[in-house]
Amino acid sequence: MKRFWPWLRLLLAVAILVAVGLRLGTGAFVDGLRAIDAFSVAAALAIGFATTLLSAGRWVIVARRLGLSLTMRTAVSDYYRALLVNAVLPAGVLGDVHRAVNHGRESGDVGRGVRAVFFERFAGQLVLIGIGLAVLLLHPAPGFDVAPNGTTIGLVLAGLVAAAVTGWHVKPVRKVLVNTLADGIRLLSFKTWPAVVGLSAATVAGYVAMFVVAARAAGSDATITQLAPVVVLALLIMAIPVNIGGFGPREAFLAVAFGAAGLGAQHGFTTGIVYGVLALIAALPGAVVLFLSRRTEVEKPEVVVERLGESREQELALAR
Repeated sequence: MKRFWPWLRLLLAVAILVAVGLRLGTGAFVDGLRAIDAFSVAAALAIGFATTLLSAGRWVIVARRLGLSLTMRTAVSDYYRALLVNAVLPAGVLGDVHRAVNHGRESGDVGRGVRAVFFERFAGQLVLIGIGLAVLLLHPAPGFDVAPNGTTIGLVLAGLVAAAVTGWHVKPVRKVLVNTLADGIRLLSFKTWPAVVGLSAATVAGYVAMFVVAARAAGSDATITQLAPVVVLALLIMAIPVNIGGFGPREAFLAVAFGAAGLGAQHGFTTGIVYGVLALIAALPGAVVLFLSRRTEVEKPEVVVERLGESREQELALAR
């Protein structure tokens, strides 16, 4: 099942896009691409730089609190690279997996490197959920009842407890749980979590700004008050690992949400397409990071010496 799950996620994402495209027509795709202009590209790059800087800063704080060495420059470059990988590959998390393992190897502790990225991303999602609940309680999204009830909360908590109890009896899982809990407690410091929460909130504001730019480019004249509840739900939907570079559930949800709010289903779908393209544009500096990192790796003295040695050995072998 593990072997087929990535392909299943890809097929589900494609199926969602095809279904929505057939319902609204292919014109929505074309409109989304045509809507992108110089202003929206410049805005995407500027917002992307700001959110990447904020997210990288959050990662630095978490990593250092866990005892790992991480400079801001390295964090920004690695984050840009991860964003690009997330934007072009299915699931949208492979870039984060790479930066987690890579940083762990460089720091000499892969487990803690992975936990640092896990907590950094988890903090961002937790703040997003908090902001989302606040926005939805103040301005409910039309047609979407997201008010939590006791039964739902009880079922979620029961599921988490059952998973923890089951995992506790498996030695490798127990070790992971213990280490994760210990690192999580270390992060509950007043020197850490206020800064992490602040950076996460500012990052969410950047994502909302990107959505507003996308909605305006798509031709929607909806107010910020109308867009806010839809946007926060869309950001949560994007966390579902069934997508193609982010495309899939987001567009389907926006089409339904915009339609329910009286803003036009096609406008919602087009907004999703524009947002996806702008997010990819915002991640393009990651291509520069990939190129420079590859070039640096090739030009490392030890790599050059190793290759010269291999060439010399081949010459001697031929001479014999």
